[in-house]
Amino acid sequence: MHGIGIDLLEIERLERAIARRPGLAERLFTSGERAYAQRRPRPAMHLAARFCAKEAVAKALALDVLRWQEIEVVGEGGAPSIRLHGATAAAAPGRVHVSLTHTDRTAGAVAVVG
Repeated sequence: MHGIGIDLLEIERLERAIARRPGLAERLFTSGERAYAQRRPRPAMHLAARFCAKEAVAKALALDVLRWQEIEVVGEGGAPSIRLHGATAAAAPGRVHVSLTHTDRTAGAVAVVG
């Protein structure tokens, strides 16, 4: 194992931030992540879990700079996985594994680089 990261977020906090700044979702999430969330009854719940995944991956990789679009949560109907792009992919010493969770109020993620 090369690194581990964890992150938690209050879903309502992300909902408020996106409502205040309309371009925020486009900056933080890939088009695939936004499309996935939009197909759900409460999109912010799924975006919050993906936000946490990106933060957890950044911690696991000990990144100096988090490039939001370079860490992508993928997977439809099964276990989520991480797809890295650009400089973030080049910095990864191994495969990144992720686990997401959420309640009605909180989202979280754990990432392990191994």
